[in-house]
Amino acid sequence: MRSFIPNPTLRGSDPVDVIRLIRSEQVGPMTFFHLVKFCGSVKKAIEMAPGLSQRGGRKKPIVITPKSAAEREFEALTNYGAKVVMYGEETYPRLMQYIADAPPLLTVRGHVHLLKEKNLIGMVGARNASANGCAFAKKLANDLGTAKFTVVSGLARGIDTAAHRGSLASGTIAVIGGGIDNVYPTENAALYEEIAAAGAIISELPFGMAPHAKSFPARNRIIAGMSRGVAVIEASLKSGSLITAEYANDYGREVFAVPGSPMDPRCTGSNSLLKQGAVMLESVRDIVSNLSPMGELPLAEADAPEFAEPPAASLSEDMVNEARNAVLAAVSYSPTLLDDVLAASGTTPHLLMAVLLELELAGRLQRHPGARVSLRTGEMCDE
Repeated sequence: MRSFIPNPTLRGSDPVDVIRLIRSEQVGPMTFFHLVKFCGSVKKAIEMAPGLSQRGGRKKPIVITPKSAAEREFEALTNYGAKVVMYGEETYPRLMQYIADAPPLLTVRGHVHLLKEKNLIGMVGARNASANGCAFAKKLANDLGTAKFTVVSGLARGIDTAAHRGSLASGTIAVIGGGIDNVYPTENAALYEEIAAAGAIISELPFGMAPHAKSFPARNRIIAGMSRGVAVIEASLKSGSLITAEYANDYGREVFAVPGSPMDPRCTGSNSLLKQGAVMLESVRDIVSNLSPMGELPLAEADAPEFAEPPAASLSEDMVNEARNAVLAAVSYSPTLLDDVLAASGTTPHLLMAVLLELELAGRLQRHPGARVSLRTGEMCDE
């Protein structure tokens, strides 16, 4: 567990500006925070991002979301009864402030205070779960609520549904893979409303956006990122539940897995997790005994540092051009550690940050977990 908040706080930022930047072309969560760090504020990042993208090799500058569009989204979600929670604010999930790809902004419907609970536990598993698997998940979720844990799941069929049902009385959090107003699957519409009344629904995606395949792995990182641990109940080898467990491992969270029959393909993934060192999960005691000793030390750190003056002002175009050539020579299509890129390019950290931002915004570079970067395959997006 990292003992500091790696990204600059967004407290005091205009939520409309945050919506504008995170919804802009080529700007994902990590790029968002690197831009804000480099430029000094969200407003300055909005001004500088198009020019940075062109310096990185893009023919046409990236398109920043118009202020009017961001205002419409903010108004729509407010009218829907949802709230905006920005990174670094008091109600932002505590543990999620310690992951590099944390969402800059969450939209929340329901009881926002649940997001800052200390004992959040993720529960995931098969959509086509067995009756026994669902019964176990529902009981475990209920027992976790009694033990003062708040269950976080994804509102999917099967295990997710059972986990939410079992924890409604104690407060449950559903992380969804579409806009805050988009219920998926539709059969869980009634459950969605029950959670909104007794728990919380959260999303990082634009209001009105329908779920799509790529949004679910991102949803899974939020479940893992905000939780102290993740419990996996019935999961195949190629499932979203294992993606959630992988994120949990990357973030230094505890992974729990319920053993299952080797004859059941729904259990091959969860059994594989046990072979890799996951904690065997047979009852709520396995979670409580493993997580209770963790304490709160990682959560008692100081707030994120305030913004520094942007270093861009001291970087001439010639300096950046020279550094860009050196950085491009140091990276490849295989992920490379940033420390290795810095050493191989012979540049400075500020210059490296500038070049990486330009290349990211131009669509030429991709960031990976573990402070690694690679060139993107295929042509740049110059539309």
